Amino acid sequence: MSRDTVVAGRYAKALYSVAVDEGITLQVEEQLKLVVEVLHNDAEVKRFILAPRISQSDKLNVLRATLQGKVSEAVLNTVELLVERGRTDIFEELLAKYIKIEGDALGIGYATVYSAYSLNQAEQDSVAAEFSQLTGRKIRVTNVVDTSLLGGLKVVIGDTLYDGSLSGKLTRLEKSFNDKQRR
Repeated sequence: MSRDTVVAGRYAKALYSVAVDEGITLQVEEQLKLVVEVLHNDAEVKRFILAPRISQSDKLNVLRATLQGKVSEAVLNTVELLVERGRTDIFEELLAKYIKIEGDALGIGYATVYSAYSLNQAEQDSVAAEFSQLTGRKIRVTNVVDTSLLGGLKVVIGDTLYDGSLSGKLTRLEKSFNDKQRR
């Protein structure tokens, strides 16, 4: 496990603990997503935060102005602490760790569903219901379009891959033919 992963895990645990005390665990998740989006998807903000010649206080002032009113005090304090310590590179890992801690505590599982086309809400709900029964957890679905699948779905929950895609089935079929030919 990398040092960044360990550090992000520590910050995520501390932030989750504060969020539980304040009763805002799900809101903090959404706020962390916003922070990651701002810091990693906005090229100007990212360049500004990573610029070595800009003082920490200037960086913090800009972040406060950008995030004030959009995130809780707990998230803002965490962002400020990470910027002060030069750890802006771990925000994505922090979000991932927070989601895992939150999911474990609340009995929520996160599924990344790969499909050949964008799933509508009813289809996502159907996948969530099916995998909720399978895993015994409430499942949240994130849909990713992967045109290489041809059809069907690939579902990733934690470290487990459920491959019901047409390309996956063809690969398994080809492998079974090759195995039979070797015998």
